[in-house]
Amino acid sequence: MPKPDPQESEERRRVMLETADRLRQRGVSLTGRESSDELVSLLDAVEEYEQAVERRGGDLMMDEAPEGETPQPDDVHFALPRRGPRESAADYLVRVQERTDMILRHRPLQP
Repeated sequence: MPKPDPQESEERRRVMLETADRLRQRGVSLTGRESSDELVSLLDAVEEYEQAVERRGGDLMMDEAPEGETPQPDDVHFALPRRGPRESAADYLVRVQERTDMILRHRPLQP
């Protein structure tokens, strides 16, 4: 059995940390127990969600909220769902994908 390559392991760890950071910056709660595959799948799903919001005329910039409160989007239909404290990555992934599908069917608010 070949020995693990320390450089490869370090690169994988760096990529996982970077992916986790990108998810947190988008408001996704992580437990730290997500696999590298789960992190990549979550990031892909969140990026698809963001593209759907933009295609439907939504604004990804949300109104700032006081510290400790959740920011509110201009249109609640475009809100990324929050991950529950005990929700698995797989279950959260399904909810993000469902929200993306809903956004693609949503009629934008009229000004």
